[in-house]
Amino acid sequence: MNILVSGAGIAGLACALELGRRGHDVTVVEHAPRLRLTGTPIDIRGDAIEAVERMGLLARIQRKRVRMSELTRFVDSTGQPVARIPMAEVSDSDDDIELLREDLVRILAEALPDTAAIRFGDSVETLADDGGDGVDVRFASGRTGRHDLVIGADGQHSAVRGLVFGPEKDFLRHLGVYFALADLPAEARSEGANSIYNVPGRMAGVFRYGGRAVAVFQFRSESIDYDHRDLDAQKRILIDAFAGHRSWRIPELLDAARADPGFFFTSASQIHLPAWHRGRVALVGDAGYSPAFLSGRGTSLALTGARFLAEELERCGDDHTVAFARYEARQRPYVTFAQDRVHSGRDRMLPTTWAAIAARNEALRASGTGAH
Repeated sequence: MNILVSGAGIAGLACALELGRRGHDVTVVEHAPRLRLTGTPIDIRGDAIEAVERMGLLARIQRKRVRMSELTRFVDSTGQPVARIPMAEVSDSDDDIELLREDLVRILAEALPDTAAIRFGDSVETLADDGGDGVDVRFASGRTGRHDLVIGADGQHSAVRGLVFGPEKDFLRHLGVYFALADLPAEARSEGANSIYNVPGRMAGVFRYGGRAVAVFQFRSESIDYDHRDLDAQKRILIDAFAGHRSWRIPELLDAARADPGFFFTSASQIHLPAWHRGRVALVGDAGYSPAFLSGRGTSLALTGARFLAEELERCGDDHTVAFARYEARQRPYVTFAQDRVHSGRDRMLPTTWAAIAARNEALRASGTGAH
């Protein structure tokens, strides 16, 4: 079949790899001019490890493994460590592989077969699925095409989902947290533990990995209406959220956010849809079932989703109606599990009062994860 994949993130690349290897002609459209390589380390967990093993990529992924979490500490206002991240959250077993997002993106892109191609600087503008034998697509570039299937793998703010299923607000469940990331070029080659500092309802940190350093922020907030393409507006939201907090390195890290042209900002939100397919269109990854970064399982869901979808199309003789339903039946339990796990992570990382911060630290020390 001739299949269009919207988005060249982890979900889109995994879909292109899985579908292309099964003989389908796959075109991936990505609105960015190149692959997005930024982002904190990600985890491949549970059955997603089997998925990358079947892709033939496990050995390459294991060679890129990092253990950043093992060096992460909560600190006080003077920078002194007060508690460690619990070992249960650390990638120290064969069931959890931590690696840099950029490494996984490169591994997937380099493994694409000749039957899969990426077209950068373009995106889906309109879709017309008339119930016939294909989907007519118009692209932002002015191109048009007809495809047997369309896969929306274009993230939480999916254009494909909006065109086929309706406005994002109908499916978005905000979890009360925002996340931001800014580069710290002056510390790129410095060493030391990763540090996390809390004030009530907020967290600022410095993480080091892959020869670079980044400032990481999280803060609790009700849903904020903003343009996810307006970088300056996003920076103002972050700065306002930390207004009045000048302890530890917060002012310095906010200055880094102001200066970073690659600043990243997003909400911790989930996508909840009653179905991930309609007609000849299906959704994979955050476009269909974002679990929020607090779960630590978004990458794993993207990988298992791509695998299950490709397998079911192969097993059903390309009968997309049956294949899409079977894909959803296999993937739904993984999504439910991941989406149900976010609240404990939020409470640990973002205690709401000074007393709750102290209690969190004391509980970690008592459990044997003290600062040493």
